[in-house]
Amino acid sequence: MSLTPIAAAELIGRLAEFDTVIDARSEAEFALDHLPGAMNWPTLNDAERIQIGTLYKQVNPFEARKRGAALAARNIAAHIEREVIDKPKDWKPLAYCWRGGQRSGALSLILSQIGFRVTLVEGGYKAFRAAMLEDVDRIVPRLRFQVVCGPTGSGKTRLLQALSNQGAQVLDLEALANHRSSVLGAIPGLAQPSQKHFDTLIWDALRGFDTARPVFVESESKKVGNVSVPASLVEAIRHSPCLNLQLPDTERVALLIEDYDHLVRDVDFLCDRLAVLIPLRGRALVEGWMTLARSGQLPQVVQDLLTQHYDPAYMASMLRNFVLFKEATRVAPADRSMGAMTNLAAQILLKN
Repeated sequence: MSLTPIAAAELIGRLAEFDTVIDARSEAEFALDHLPGAMNWPTLNDAERIQIGTLYKQVNPFEARKRGAALAARNIAAHIEREVIDKPKDWKPLAYCWRGGQRSGALSLILSQIGFRVTLVEGGYKAFRAAMLEDVDRIVPRLRFQVVCGPTGSGKTRLLQALSNQGAQVLDLEALANHRSSVLGAIPGLAQPSQKHFDTLIWDALRGFDTARPVFVESESKKVGNVSVPASLVEAIRHSPCLNLQLPDTERVALLIEDYDHLVRDVDFLCDRLAVLIPLRGRALVEGWMTLARSGQLPQVVQDLLTQHYDPAYMASMLRNFVLFKEATRVAPADRSMGAMTNLAAQILLKN
C-alpha cells in the first residue's frame, strides 16, 4: 500500500509527474474549476451530495456518514470498474477533493490498497488554488510581454493567431475567456468560464512559457466580459512595450462584419446589445443605429460605432493605462486577410 500526501505548493511544480489527476468532487464543483487535465470521478454526485448534506443537518452526522459511505462505495466501485481495471501496476494517480478530506481520502485508500502509488493533495482544491494564485504572481515578473495594441477591428486577434501559428508564444486572453472583450463581445452558445477556472487557465498557459522568449498578448482591460484578469498580469502588460496595429477604416469595418457574422444574422440580438450604450451615447444616437441596422445598413452602423464610440474610448484608455503606448512601434498588414497577418507576423518575429 502506498498513499503519499503532497503539499499544494510542492504540487505546483510537479503536476506533470502524475499519470492521471482525479477530482473526487461532484460534477458542479468540477465544472466551476479543476486542476489542469483532471478527470472527474465523483465520490458523491451532485444529487447525493445534497441528500447527504440534508441528512447531516436534519437528522444527525452519524446517519449521514453511514448513508454517505454506502453511496461512496458504490460510486468508487464504478470508477474502478470503468477506469482502473486496465491500469498497470506502476500507474501513478493524483487525487483531491475540496479540502483533501473524506471524498478523495476514501477513493485514494482503496486505490492504494489495490497496490497503486497514490498521491493525495493536502488541503485539496482549496489549497491548490491558493498556491496557484501565488504562482501566477511569481511567474508574471519573469516574463517579457509584447503587447499588440490597435483600435477595434484592426485585427489584433488575427495577428495573435498568425504569431502563434509561426511558433511564437501567445497569451490569448479572449480565447481563454470565450469573449471578444467589448459590449458586443459575447459569443452566442459559448458560456464564459467561471472566474476560478479563468484564473487556472491563465496559470496553465503562463507556466508553459519560456522566460527567454517574448510573450505576445493583446491590450486587454482588467475584465474580459465577466471575468477579471489577475492584477499582477494587468500591471505587467500595462508596463510592457507595445505594437500599434493599424488598418484602414474600410478594412476594419469589413473585418468586424466577418468576425461578428452572428450579429449580421440576428439583428434583434445586435439591437439588444446596442441598448447597453444608451446611457453612454444617448437614446437618440443609439436608436438611430438600431434603425440603420434593421434597414440592412450594417456597414454604416459599424463605421459609426468605430468613430463615435470605440475609437475615442480606446485611445483614451491606452493613453491613460499603457505606459509605453506613446512609444509603440506602428505595424500595418497589407489588408485584413490571414495571409497578410501571416506576413506581418513573420516580420515582427524577425525583430524579436
